[in-house]
Amino acid sequence: MSLPVVNQDLPLLIPKKKNGNFGYVNQEGKFVIQPEYHIAVFFYEDCNLLNSLNEKFRKFGTADYATVEKDEISYRIDKKGNRVYRFKKEDLGKCVHKEYIQQLYQAYILNGFYGIIEKATFKDPADYRQFQIYPQYEYLFILEGDDVANPMIVASKNNMFGVIDVHNRVIIPFEYDDIKRNFSWKLGKMFDVSKDGKNYYYIDSNNNTY
Repeated sequence: MSLPVVNQDLPLLIPKKKNGNFGYVNQEGKFVIQPEYHIAVFFYEDCNLLNSLNEKFRKFGTADYATVEKDEISYRIDKKGNRVYRFKKEDLGKCVHKEYIQQLYQAYILNGFYGIIEKATFKDPADYRQFQIYPQYEYLFILEGDDVANPMIVASKNNMFGVIDVHNRVIIPFEYDDIKRNFSWKLGKMFDVSKDGKNYYYIDSNNNTY
């Protein structure tokens, strides 16, 4: 089964909710795995399975599989939607801790507003030139990602959420009721957004909806 590639940076299969359940759509927005799961996450490594004491289960920990949950039972599925493994505690090994990558930037609050500073060089809040982004937002949160020099930042302005970069360029316009502060950017190069605070869906950095 070959899956269409519209954007090289995005996953080939993207979790999507329909009628209260999650399945997976391809990059053209068509369901490849029908929505029947209470939880569905991106196809990504599961380090507990990768380090299983039982060698035959280790392959199910690779990024060729995704974790889903139905009726409070968790499975790994393949890209055709087949349930290939049902989670059991006794199969799970310990994750090998990867070296923590220190973030270059952090949020800084001044007079009730949020900005961004570079931790290593910031010394004097009275000097506006030392701010990477001068405090001007109601809220900021730096999303975890692989590129610490150019992180994506969830920001709030006029009670609406958007996404900016460290140069204060708007990546996602401020038109969302909420943007989740989760691992969707790190795992899938996507943002988990909502316009009503209830129904969430994924968008890419070009604001395309999936």
